[in-house]
Amino acid sequence: MPPLADAEIAAALAALPDWERAGDAIVKTFECESFPAAIGFVVRIGFLAEKADHHPDLDIRWRKVTVALSTHSAGGLTTRDFDLAGEIEALGV
Repeated sequence: MPPLADAEIAAALAALPDWERAGDAIVKTFECESFPAAIGFVVRIGFLAEKADHHPDLDIRWRKVTVALSTHSAGGLTTRDFDLAGEIEALGV
């Protein structure tokens, strides 16, 4: 799967609230109600990621969960990153 062009990335980001490009990744920090809620959110992301066979970098800091997506094997961002970001958005916090 080839990486997306900059214009394609910008268009895809426009559909994802508060996601930002950080080099070859897209990143968003979610704030949960509590630490246990943040852990639960990460578990739900884990099941989505495993189903998609596409695994994000996850950083948990108390109630905040930062998600970073990149298709390392393609050397940049692909539709897989934006598809999984959309599924994560649908989970809600």
